[in-house]
Amino acid sequence: MLASKVLLCLFPVWGLGQSTANWISVGEDGTSFSLSSSNISYQFHVDPLTLDLIHDHWGAYSAETVPPFINSESGWGGDYTYRLREFPDVGRGDFRVPAIHIEHASGDTVSAFSYTGYEINSGKPPLPGLPATYGSEADVSTLTIHLYDNYSDISADLYYSIFPRYNAIARSFQITNHGDKEVKILRASSWSIDMPNEELEMIDLYGDWAAEARINRRKVTHGEQGFRSTAGYSSHFHNPFFALVSPTTTESLGPATGYSLIYTGSFAANVEKWSTGWVRVLLGLNPMHLSWPLGSGETFASPEVVSVYSEKGLSGMSQSLHSLYRNHLSRSNKTFETRPPLLNSWEGLGFDFNETSMVKLAQDAADLGCSLFVNDDGWFGTDFPRDNDTLGLGDWTPQPAKFPDGLRPYVEQVNSITVANSSEKMIFGLWVEPEMVNPKSDLYLNHPDWCMHAGSHNRTLKRNQLVLNVGLPEVQEYIISTIEKVLDSAPIGYIKWDNNRGIHEMPSPAASHEYILGMYHVIDNLTTAHPEILWEGCASGGGRFDPGLLHYWPQSWTSDDTDGLERLYIQFGTSFAYPLSALGCHVSAVPNGQTGRTTPLVFRSAVASMCGSYGLELDPSELEQEELDVIPGLIDLQQRINPIVINGDFHRLVLPDESNWPAAMFTYPDAHEAVLFAFQIRSALKPLPPPLKLKGLDSDAKYTVSNGTWETTWSGSTLMNTGLSLVWPAADYESMILTLKKQ
Repeated sequence: MLASKVLLCLFPVWGLGQSTANWISVGEDGTSFSLSSSNISYQFHVDPLTLDLIHDHWGAYSAETVPPFINSESGWGGDYTYRLREFPDVGRGDFRVPAIHIEHASGDTVSAFSYTGYEINSGKPPLPGLPATYGSEADVSTLTIHLYDNYSDISADLYYSIFPRYNAIARSFQITNHGDKEVKILRASSWSIDMPNEELEMIDLYGDWAAEARINRRKVTHGEQGFRSTAGYSSHFHNPFFALVSPTTTESLGPATGYSLIYTGSFAANVEKWSTGWVRVLLGLNPMHLSWPLGSGETFASPEVVSVYSEKGLSGMSQSLHSLYRNHLSRSNKTFETRPPLLNSWEGLGFDFNETSMVKLAQDAADLGCSLFVNDDGWFGTDFPRDNDTLGLGDWTPQPAKFPDGLRPYVEQVNSITVANSSEKMIFGLWVEPEMVNPKSDLYLNHPDWCMHAGSHNRTLKRNQLVLNVGLPEVQEYIISTIEKVLDSAPIGYIKWDNNRGIHEMPSPAASHEYILGMYHVIDNLTTAHPEILWEGCASGGGRFDPGLLHYWPQSWTSDDTDGLERLYIQFGTSFAYPLSALGCHVSAVPNGQTGRTTPLVFRSAVASMCGSYGLELDPSELEQEELDVIPGLIDLQQRINPIVINGDFHRLVLPDESNWPAAMFTYPDAHEAVLFAFQIRSALKPLPPPLKLKGLDSDAKYTVSNGTWETTWSGSTLMNTGLSLVWPAADYESMILTLKKQ
């Protein structure tokens, strides 16, 4: 038996706790590193014998580095099996899931990266071809660690950026092939740490079409647990986000660490608990859709992962991500603007319309108080007019039968409409799906080789369409030029960019990442050229609701399910990672087209008002007069509270998964104003609703609480510690929106 040893090592670091411009400290020997603020610390060091990177700590602020005792002399594995590794590779005795896996020209997959040096820079460099967080030297500092594999002539540069204001660390890496032969990158996880032996639970968001972002909380047990997307996109099935928490962590109390991948393609999240109790955490590209060839002199950049740490529970974690993404990821000049209430034509008219009926629908929308009218699908196609979903996709020219004079006269008619009770003119918006093609289209007839396909395999149709291979430069140029022509043809103020199927037959695993890089090039080009347009992403709802696309536009359609009850679950779940300002929700007709459920108009409107983008998805001519009378007031209320929904801090008070009375609220950071959303799902005599305890207020201040018809005054301490006892009518699907203003 091996004798047990007790060893305590302290690696001194300088600068901790001091005011510093870059928040990054390096030990006196130049081999230990700490990225710290007053709230967080991320620490690792270089093993002096192997020059491997050893992870020490990620979480609450720590003044020193205290590496754990490691007995590497016992057990079946080698030394690397029993190390808390920072950038784990393959083939030297670490039997856990690696962060990097490279196939060399010889066919072997062994890597031996060794530390060679570091750099510290204020600010943050961009990632070539990829969306990423950004910031000035006042916001962020970056540590670059240089590694080299002398056996293969491959270098790795690891990038660590700290955003102190948001308790956030961003990580990515770049691999450069200095050899004279091609290698293949088989696995690339941008985030990789080994955590100590602690009891943890994992929270992730799963779902499907029209059922996105369902909350899944489970214990982290021995072995691998995780999830992935192989749909070519981030997908409805799993969102590229998860959290690790203590079993006792709640919404407002306890430690929570969130991990979020800034990428729109296939991804993989791996959480592996080892025999030691350590937990390896990996997030990055899905190895099934990689095998990336890297030629001599070429560099591969991994997408960025952001991790935030909170000691204030899950809401604190979410608020850090929300604020970081609003301020340092989304680059649209519309990000902090109040969004116009809209009417989308799809559920009202579908494909069955012409110019006259569309202008009438726009007038009806304006009469209700909508200031944005969106012409959804069905407006394009010449030889193959888009009168159903089998025709025309890819041919972005206005239908002559519907718009004989093109878009401009039609759009100008819409733009001339005055919105009710205002001097505003109507904004015109348009739906596009540029990454797709119908076989019955001029585009496909002329370029059948442009669609994603694998040799002689069948080309699988989904929604009667195929996926264009946007990894091809000629496809990218076609999309940019044709959409530019559309935007130049008329005064268009809004674009809904849709995507209605996953990718099936790929010519190679690397085609998936090539596609995503090409898609980013296209969207970057168009959104940069047209910053005046309000861009909205969509992928049959939430199929691409991810941070990658949030970089280019400020909002995404959250789900095709517009049922008020289902949307509560979807929106609360999505809020774990994404600011509510980025969510879009519409009030649709009842019975709901997805669930068949009938809920009150006021309830549907309250659910939609929780989101940054609010709208109607119906034909006003089919509504009862009572509904027509109510809608203008609902839109007016939504517009009054929209600024705090866009800019405020979001608090999940009670989840719909856990209570018949879910609730949430927004507060401005200085707590001078707040808005509360409260709901009753089912009428019930017993039990009585529990007191609703609010968050984010000033304890010492008095607040006027109002629902528009009554008001009362309470102190912040009473509202947060005693709570409101709301009185609900005996009815299902009830809602309240209360405003709070500091006196």
